[in-house]
Formats: sequence, C-alpha cells, structure tokens
Amino acid sequence: MQIEQKVLLLGIFKKADDESIQDVLLKLKETGMFTIKEAKKLFKNLRDEGYIENEKLTLRGFQEAKKIENEFILK
Repeated sequence: MQIEQKVLLLGIFKKADDESIQDVLLKLKETGMFTIKEAKKLFKNLRDEGYIENEKLTLRGFQEAKKIENEFILK
C-alpha cells in the first residue's frame, strides 16, 4: 500500500463522528499531500480493495488502519 493510501485510510479512521469523508478529503488536500481528484481516486481504490464500504471502514479497513496508526507512532 502506498503512503498516500495509508494517510487517507488513517484520516478516515481518525475522523470525528460529525465529519464526512468529503471533510477528510478536503483536510488532506489542504496539507498539500494530494489534490481532490487524486484523493477521490485513492478513496475509490480503497473502496474497490474492500477497505471502505458505505463511507465507513470495513473490518479489513479498521484492522489495516490500526496497523498504519502503529507505523506512524514515534517510538
């Protein structure tokens, strides 16, 4: 999984209950990591790979996001 996908999956995992996927995409766009078009393409890829369903993480997505979260923790 490429770093951009990991960041997007982690962003969805960490989003607040009142935030939408679109809010997450916009926040990540503001960081300069990728454009909205790129973010939507990454989102579609994650959905097609079974990490996201109905704008929520699947069990697979949740487990992968937890692993990614641990990768990003400074030790």
